[in-house]
Amino acid sequence: MARIAGVNIPTAKRVEVALTYIFGIGRKSAEDICKKSGITSERRVHQLTEDEVAKIREIIDAEYLVEGELRREVNVNIKRLMDLGCYRGLRHRKGLPVRGQSTKQNARTRKGKKKTVANKKK
Repeated sequence: MARIAGVNIPTAKRVEVALTYIFGIGRKSAEDICKKSGITSERRVHQLTEDEVAKIREIIDAEYLVEGELRREVNVNIKRLMDLGCYRGLRHRKGLPVRGQSTKQNARTRKGKKKTVANKKK
């Protein structure tokens, strides 16, 4: 089993798809990594030699921000917004959608499970 950037990538999948299991690497980045390392995208991970895995590892370490470092940077950016007290920061703080989505009917993912509020008594 190949271990790249602290993640065990699946051995039965194609290299291009297996690299997307690493946080911060999508399909386009995986294609670029394969081209730079000179590995065809049809090859499976279990077919790679140790040298090829090492080459992929070097490219990712040198050129991409992945896993822990990327998560840390995203969290720092969100914390910065919250400390500034800007609109986006306030939305993060309240746990509401940040990008202008409607909250009247939807937004259950951000708001959490429904909290029923009783009617006023007359």
